[in-house]
Amino acid sequence: MLVPVLMLCSSVLMALAWLGHLRYRDSIGFWVALGVSWLLVLPEYVLNVGATRYGYGTYTGAQMASFHLAFGVVAVALVAHFVLGEQLTTMQWVGFGLLAVATVLITWRK
Repeated sequence: MLVPVLMLCSSVLMALAWLGHLRYRDSIGFWVALGVSWLLVLPEYVLNVGATRYGYGTYTGAQMASFHLAFGVVAVALVAHFVLGEQLTTMQWVGFGLLAVATVLITWRK
C-alpha cells in the first residue's frame, strides 16, 4: 500500500510543478515560475524513485508505471480543477473510470 501512496503524492507534486504556476502567470515571471517548479520537482523525484525502488519485486516495472501514469492523469485533472478553476466534464469522469479499470487489470494478481 505504501508504494501507491508514495506514487500518488509524487504525482500531485509533479502536477503542481507543471500547472500550479499558471495560476500566477500574470504576476510572476518565467524564471520565478521555473525555480518554484524545480523546488517542487526535487521532492517529487525523491518520492517517485523511493516508491519505485521499494516497490520493485512486489510490483513489476509495468505495474508501477501504470500506477504512476494513472495517478499522474488524475493529479493533473485535480490540480487543473482546484488550482486553476477548470471544470471536469462528464467525459473526463468516464475516462477516469476507464483508467481505474485499466489500472486494476494491469496490476491484478491471482
